[in-house]
Formats: sequence, C-alpha cells, structure tokens
Amino acid sequence: QVQLVESGGGLVQPGGSLRLSCTVSGRIFSIAPMGWYRQALGKQRELLAAITNVARTKYTDSAKGRFTISRDNAKNTLYLQMNSLKPEDTAVYYCNLVDDFTNMAPFNGPTWGQGTQVTVSS
Repeated sequence: QVQLVESGGGLVQPGGSLRLSCTVSGRIFSIAPMGWYRQALGKQRELLAAITNVARTKYTDSAKGRFTISRDNAKNTLYLQMNSLKPEDTAVYYCNLVDDFTNMAPFNGPTWGQGTQVTVSS
C-alpha cells in the first residue's frame, strides 16, 4: 500500500514562496503519474499539477504560471514549488497518484496522507 508524507507547509506572506515535499513509499512512485492537490476549508479537493514518471507536466489554471511540480525518482519524492502566493492559496496540500495524466483525472482512492497546511496571510 502506498504511503504518502507531505511536508514544507507553513505561514507565508502574500507574494512569498514555499516548496512542498512529498515522500512516497512503494515502487509505484517510479512508474506512476503523480500530482499535487489542495483542499481549502469548505471546498472540495482539487488537482493542481501532475507529472509523469519521465517528468512531463500539466497544470490546472489555479497553478499555471506560479507553481512548478517536479520529482526525484531516486528519492521517491515529489515537489511543488509555489511562488507569488495569494491568500486564496490557503489550503491543506496533498500529493497522490493521478488516475489519468492526459485528462488530468484525479485519484479517487481512499489512501491519502495527512497533508501539509499552507496559510497565506499578512
């Protein structure tokens, strides 16, 4: 079973940057497309960015131009560099598999990590 541990969140001022990390157990990491998600209070979880095992990337409009997804297959680690953060980026951020990279279909399974809280506020 895949285990996911997100880290790197925190409190940051508007316009600031954060780099999130996600360590993934299991061999699936080296072959599966992965993604970063977030869930704001009272809202549904949304997929932000996805990356294949050969580092092709896709972004939703919420992330395009400000966020960069990357991965280190040797370390089983996924990253999300977030720049120009806005208060509306405040949410719990998660990583997980992506069901369909081409169509940016999010993972629908039950296994999720604890997430990492990002708060953007002055």
